Amino acid sequence: MAKDTTSEKKKSDTKAADKKSEKKSSEKKSSDKKGSDKKGSEKKERGKVGKWFHDLKTEFKKVVWPSKQTVLTNTSVVVGVVALSAALVGLLDTGFLAVLRFIYK
Repeated sequence: MAKDTTSEKKKSDTKAADKKSEKKSSEKKSSDKKGSDKKGSEKKERGKVGKWFHDLKTEFKKVVWPSKQTVLTNTSVVVGVVALSAALVGLLDTGFLAVLRFIYK
């Protein structure tokens, strides 16, 4: 029975801690909103083009660029598939042309 009360106490302590962290995060969000007004006015001063370049720079920082080896491997696969597809289409075209010439002779 003592174990049950201990586990119930731990659960209630965890719930209380969760509520405190939610309250802190909501307070932080409200304070962030106040600070974001200043940032928003700075962005308005930049103009649309300046904001676009700033956002572009931010997005480029998030990109995970592939290694040189990965790019070379993927490029060679694409070139190979395109070459095989072109050869297949060429063969089909030649075959259909032969069939049509046979029919219309």
